[in-house]
This record gives sequence, C-alpha cells and structure tokens, in this order.
Amino acid sequence: MSSTDPTPINRFKTLDKDLSRIVQLEQATQFVGRPMIALGIAMVFIVGAALVAMIAAGGASNSMIIVAAAAFGAYMALNIGANDVANNMGPAVGANALTLGGALIIAAVFETAGALIAGGDVVSTISGGIVSPDAVAERSTFIWAMMAALLAAALWLNLATWLGAPVSTTHSIVGGVMGAGIAAAGFGAVAWPTMGQIAASWVISPLLGGVIAALFLAFIKARINDVEDKIAAARLWVPILIGIMAGAFAAYLALKGLRKIFPIGLGTAVLIGLGVGVFTSFAMRPVIRRQSEGMENRKKSLKKLFGIPLVVSAALLSFAHGANDVANAVGPLAAIVHAVEDGETAAKVSIPLWVMLIGAAGISFGLVLYGPKLIRMVGQEITKLNPMRAYCVALSAAITVIVASWLGLPVSSTHIAVGAVFGVGFYREWHAERRARQLGLQKGKPVAPDERRRRKLVRRAHFLTIAAAWVVTVPATAVLAAVVFFGLNLLG
Repeated sequence: MSSTDPTPINRFKTLDKDLSRIVQLEQATQFVGRPMIALGIAMVFIVGAALVAMIAAGGASNSMIIVAAAAFGAYMALNIGANDVANNMGPAVGANALTLGGALIIAAVFETAGALIAGGDVVSTISGGIVSPDAVAERSTFIWAMMAALLAAALWLNLATWLGAPVSTTHSIVGGVMGAGIAAAGFGAVAWPTMGQIAASWVISPLLGGVIAALFLAFIKARINDVEDKIAAARLWVPILIGIMAGAFAAYLALKGLRKIFPIGLGTAVLIGLGVGVFTSFAMRPVIRRQSEGMENRKKSLKKLFGIPLVVSAALLSFAHGANDVANAVGPLAAIVHAVEDGETAAKVSIPLWVMLIGAAGISFGLVLYGPKLIRMVGQEITKLNPMRAYCVALSAAITVIVASWLGLPVSSTHIAVGAVFGVGFYREWHAERRARQLGLQKGKPVAPDERRRRKLVRRAHFLTIAAAWVVTVPATAVLAAVVFFGLNLLG
C-alpha cells in the first residue's frame, strides 16, 4: 500500500468517530442513571423508615397510620436535607474553602449530631401555636391534619428544590399546619397574630441578614483590604473578627441547640458568647501572626486567613440547623405517634428515639442525594463569593438570629443566609458603581448606562425566583395541605 493511500487515515477517523459516539452514549447513560440511582436510594430509605415504624408500633391498633406517617416524615426529612442545608454549606463551597464532597461529609456528620444530641425531647404538635389544640381535639381529625401538613410541606420542598429555590422548611410546615387546621376546624382555629409575625419575617429576615453581612464586608474593605499595610491590618483585625464569629456562634448554639438540653435564656447565651469571643480573639492572635508570615501585601493573600474559620462556621451552622430544624420533619410524626398510641392529642409530646433517628438520617440522605444542586446555586450562582465574603454571610446568619431573638421576631435561617448572600452581592455592586463613577469623573469619561447594566454582580433571575418562592411558600403549602386533608378524609 502506498504512503499516499488515504484509507488507513480514513479508517482511523471512522474508528474515532465511533468511539466518540460510544463515549457520548456512556455519558448520557450516566447522566440519566444518576437521578434514578438517587431516587432509588431515597425510596429504599422511605421504605426502611416505614419498616422501622412497623417494628416500633408492634401490635398497636392503627399501626398502619404510624407506618404511613413515618414514610411521610422520612420524605419530609429528605427534602429538608436537599433544600435547607445548602444555606449552611453553599457560601463555604462557593468561596472554595471547601470542596463539594467535603461539604457534604461535614454537613452530614454535624446535621446528624445536632439532631441527635440537641434535637430536644419536646416539640409543639401544632407548630408553635399556629392552630389551637382545642380546635382539633378529636383524635382522627388531628391525625389527618398532621399527616396532611407533613405531606404538603414535603411536596412543596421537593418542588422548590427541583426549581432551584431555597425556601424555609419552617414556613413550609407552618403553612401546612395552617391549611390543614383551616380545613379541619375553620378559619377561627388559626392564631392569625402569629401568622402576621411570620409574614413580617419574610421581609425582616433577609433584610437583617443582608444589611449585617454588607456592613461586615464594608468594614473588612475599609480596615483591611484598602489600607496600605494589609498584613499589619490583618494581624490586628482578623483575630477580632474571628472572636466575634466564635462568640456569635457560641450564643447561636446556646439559643438554637443547647437550650434543648437545659434551659438557657437570651442574656445567658449572650454572656456565653461574649466569654468565648474574647478568649478566641486572644488565642487567635499568635495563630494569625504565624499564618501571615511571608505573605505578600495584597488582597489575594488575605483570603487564606478566613478559610479555616469559614469551614468551622459551616460545621457549626449545620449542627445548629440539625438541632433546630429536625423538628420540622419529626414533630408532626411524633404528634401522630402520640395520638395513635395514647388516644389523645396534646400541646407538647416527647419524641421517641426511632423518630429522631428517621429525621436525622433523612436530612443526611437528602443532603447527599439532592443537596449539591442548591449548594452550588447559593454558593456560586447568586454572586461570586470568596472566603471574606462567605465569612460575612456566615457571621451574619449567627448574629441575625441573636438580634431577632432579642427583638422577639420569628425569623427563618434560610431567609437570613440567602439574604446575606444577596446583601454581599448588592454591596459589591454599589461599591463597584461608586468606584466607577469616581474614576469616570477623574478621567472625564462617565460610565455609560449600558456598561453599568453589564457590570451587575448579582443575578436578578435568581433574586426574583427566590423572592417569589418565599412569598408563596405559606399559602401554597396551606392550600396543598387542605387538599391533602380532604383527600385523606375521603380515604379514611
């Protein structure tokens, strides 16, 4: 065969094309198969939870109601893990302080630990006084109302996760309880002043979170980033900032987690936070001095100093979230178990260990199976985060909860964290716009309106989607719960 014969080349080209098609087919199969694997594991977990409930119920009458409620509770826990945990881990992942895999492992461990260690023995069966216990005192009505609330909240969270909108799991279950309560006993059963406070928190939570995060970012820029000797400024201020973070989280954990083990008031929590903050600030001074030795005097170098505090804050947020929000999954389930086994409703009930295990495991499974989508969205797609900006988000989440507790305002940790991310982004926009105007005035060339629009640092599409999801969460879950309640009554 002559050297000019094109046949071998053509044959190899054909082979390459065939191999390329096979590779594309394999990639497509993996892409399609991955969601099916996650769905399969989730189904196995729900069935496992039902089996655990069947064993725990023993020969109790109406044990199938407990089994069905356990399946609904497991489904709710999966959705809490898929949607809500992104708020804790998203900023750290977006800032590249944690890999996605590392975030999933840390969150799973600390969410489970928070749920089991500080998840609490007691939970309000009517979700914080949304519906009067007297209005749904009849056992069968109460059971169907709790089942409807649980299923409606889980379905809404599932839809929100699929749409890529981080919503409040607390507001979801509150809306579900409200809708089921109205369907069961009429509008008079609902504590409307409490619902008014919750509606107000839709605005208060993200605004507080955003303002506090923006203020801390402005402080870091003014005192560390934009000074001539950045390393000296970092050695002075970073230990203080880490001390503030440690103190805020100590108070946050005392309020949201430890008080479930023993009673802690707001004043005591603040004193605990103050002591931890002062100690941490002094302890971190030599650490920051060692870390900063040999660093270049530029902004990029300073980001390394916030990496480890950011990882620790993400872990602590996960612990507190597990302690606080596991009740959204297992509270109604525990109430149903109590009503079936004891034959009565109660304002407060104890949560059996097997119920807590379902909640804790479900949050972890949901996080690992479906959490990455919202972790990426919160951490990377709203605005660009680095360790400093992500640190401001985490610190804002802790401080805002403390301020809200002091003011007696019901707030959502989801709304706070996402509001803080938006606050950081909008502050960056304002700061960039201000600098552009100053440079334009100096050069005699003002920035054109089209160029200003192009420089937006927050994705408006996400802002509108998330805001809309927040507004409709309570009414959507309420309507859905009412529909489910009537359906369950027909089946019953």
